[in-house]
Amino acid sequence: MTAIAGSTVLVTGGSRGIGRALVESLYDRGAKKVYATARDPRSVTHTGAVALALEVTDPASVAAAAAQAQDVTILVNNAGGSIGASFLASPVDDVRREFETNFYGPLQMTRALVPVIEANGGGHLLNVHSVLSWIALAGSYSASKAALWSQTNSLRLELKPRGINVTGLHVGYVDTDLAAHVDSPKSSPHSVAEQALDGIESDAYEVLADERSRQVKAGLAADLAALYPQLAA
Repeated sequence: MTAIAGSTVLVTGGSRGIGRALVESLYDRGAKKVYATARDPRSVTHTGAVALALEVTDPASVAAAAAQAQDVTILVNNAGGSIGASFLASPVDDVRREFETNFYGPLQMTRALVPVIEANGGGHLLNVHSVLSWIALAGSYSASKAALWSQTNSLRLELKPRGINVTGLHVGYVDTDLAAHVDSPKSSPHSVAEQALDGIESDAYEVLADERSRQVKAGLAADLAALYPQLAA
């Protein structure tokens, strides 16, 4: 089991939404130190957090953040972006930018901090996916999160022998700025954060944080028309 109490955690995208809720819940559970990253570290408002400047798509920024966080035992790859570019109508550069943020960003952070976590005696990696990892309703966003899901599954196998457990978090709409335009039921960031940390502490492979995620995961083995009723139209 992974202990959060006494741990040192780095949360990317830690200034708002799920990231900010994770920082708060980590301290509530007794984390010793939490690094909260943001493009502008002044946007990190938790008084106990160590604010770090980070742009996950910039290798130099990733290296600089990792150099300042040499005591980390848990990494939470939460930072992400949502363009939702159309594969046919949007500029290809928009698709690439989505992958740079949602796939290569977490990969760069993981590669930078795995040696640190291993040197500190092992620990945990949490990657924040989406229900849209499993259902392609958002163009490049869905594709980038599906790729991250596959990355997480591969990393789980690579990191287990190195004493690092891996959890993937799947969630639908959350009441954050990212989903402000959505008129559908939303989970609270605090609820998602609490479930994610439960997953870390129990070394769960996956956390399905809402009913929509559980329904879609259960339907993956069905005929595609069950997931995509548009195909039957």
